[in-house]
Amino acid sequence: MRVESRMGDSLWASSSKTAYVMKGTVISNANNRAQVGDIPHIVQPISLKVGDTLVLSGRPIEGRDAVRDAAGRVKRPAVIPCTLPQALTTVRRGQPIWFDDGMIGGIIVSASGKQARVKITSALEGGSSLRSDKGINLPRTELRLPPITEKDTADLGFITKQADIVGYSFVRAAKYVDLLRSMLLERRRADMGIILKIETLRAFEQLPSILLAAMRAPLAGVMIARGDLAVECGYERLSEVQEEILWLCEAAHMPTIWATQVLEGLTKSGIPSRAEVTDAAMGERAECVMLNKGPYMVGAVKALDNILERMQAHQAKKSALLRHLSIAESFFKGSASGPTGR
Repeated sequence: MRVESRMGDSLWASSSKTAYVMKGTVISNANNRAQVGDIPHIVQPISLKVGDTLVLSGRPIEGRDAVRDAAGRVKRPAVIPCTLPQALTTVRRGQPIWFDDGMIGGIIVSASGKQARVKITSALEGGSSLRSDKGINLPRTELRLPPITEKDTADLGFITKQADIVGYSFVRAAKYVDLLRSMLLERRRADMGIILKIETLRAFEQLPSILLAAMRAPLAGVMIARGDLAVECGYERLSEVQEEILWLCEAAHMPTIWATQVLEGLTKSGIPSRAEVTDAAMGERAECVMLNKGPYMVGAVKALDNILERMQAHQAKKSALLRHLSIAESFFKGSASGPTGR
């Protein structure tokens, strides 16, 4: 095992080969002996195929994969918990549901308020893996949820003491921005920055009033959360929606964050696609670009910096600069040195 870092009297170590280690295992070298402490529990992904049934439970249980017989037939469907069980009280049969930024989709076939059964209608041909802590979208369900949950309120106590900015996910209306600001004021952090994540079609439709409410705060910005937005409004409309958000935020002098799967292939595999390089270049029109985590993060940051630095001379927010082109200069130099025409 290789020691990666020290934390107080403890060491973080990694193994380059498969190893089965239990809590209490003694590890030693020539001079020292130590016992393995608590090991984080790894939740295995659930495999889902088109036609499978997935049970969405409101109870705080651990997700489990489907149980199949020798022929591969499902004896017991896969189950996952919903961390916001109140959402299950509003879902209805026939409504669509999406997981993991639209990577897996299904239809609600039954709902009891405590759980919902989902028939998977969209997944990769060989099956898709659903991992823990992935988002759930219900684009046609009117969710009657509190704008700030009890857990949010508890978390806010820590955030106001330790952070400079608070992110507000799934903001739905201007009055909820005012509510968050009042809660910050109660905690003597009226100066705290707010990032409003625009993730739903309702938030997009309410964006002008949301921006006006945010402009009353000393520091505020908008994140264009394009993963959830694409699921909510449909991929065909995403380009139009993100374009309109950029226009509205520029008019309000509101800084924006270009987010979701930027240079995703590069961060995960080390090789970007042409499409995602073009997408990253579009991020020049925002004040900030967010990258997701991956083993090639350092290279992705360097590549993004290179892309944005090149684009700065071509674009200022929504305005093309029509800068002097070096290729035109080379063309005229070549013409001057070549044979003259009649």
